Amino acid sequence: MNLGDFREDYQRDALQREGLATDPLAQFETWFRQAAGEKEQSRWRKIGIALYKLWGAICNHRPADCNAMTLATADKDGKPSARTVLLKCVDQRGFIFFTNYDSRKGRELAENGRAALTFFWSELERQVCVAGPVVKLPVAEAEAYFKSRPRGSRIGAWASQQSEAIPDRAVLEAKWRELETKFPGEIPLPPNWGGFILQPERIEFWQGRPSRLHDRFCYTRQADGAWQIERLSP
Repeated sequence: MNLGDFREDYQRDALQREGLATDPLAQFETWFRQAAGEKEQSRWRKIGIALYKLWGAICNHRPADCNAMTLATADKDGKPSARTVLLKCVDQRGFIFFTNYDSRKGRELAENGRAALTFFWSELERQVCVAGPVVKLPVAEAEAYFKSRPRGSRIGAWASQQSEAIPDRAVLEAKWRELETKFPGEIPLPPNWGGFILQPERIEFWQGRPSRLHDRFCYTRQADGAWQIERLSP
């Protein structure tokens, strides 16, 4: 399959140094709100995004969640793996997501406590890349989030031995029904389930531009906690 003719010339927006926030988390929040449709946008951008979403609806295509991100991890030998997970919170500590600690990503983060995230918002022609060390979220915060999840998802967290091989789906569904009976009321937090915080050391903002002359700005955390901002060649 030859994909050489699959090309897109990005023309939707530009990214200038004077328009960047001094704090990359503030810049991320601005871009995230725009990706979520919460930030005021230009009339033409609104029209463009509306047409894109209409086309998706007509074709029965649903755009990916704006909080979907690719999480890349590596084991103790440096062997990498990646998957899509959902961002659940971002604050001054970093980027927060939840998982089964016994899953492949959980085991790899226990062996090698560094990771990278990538967000891609195609209708805005934007990408954000984040890298840094990862630590576990305090149990009390993980429990508070767990209680906010739908009941079925909470039972699913108990039922799934994430990343482990199973003979068929029937085994998983039978386990879920067993646990539904076991927990008729309150469902406790599984001991092997919780959150991680990726503490950013580097955050890059990428804006697609015509002729592949994209705008790229990289924030790098300095020893004193300040952020150095540099424009990168595309």
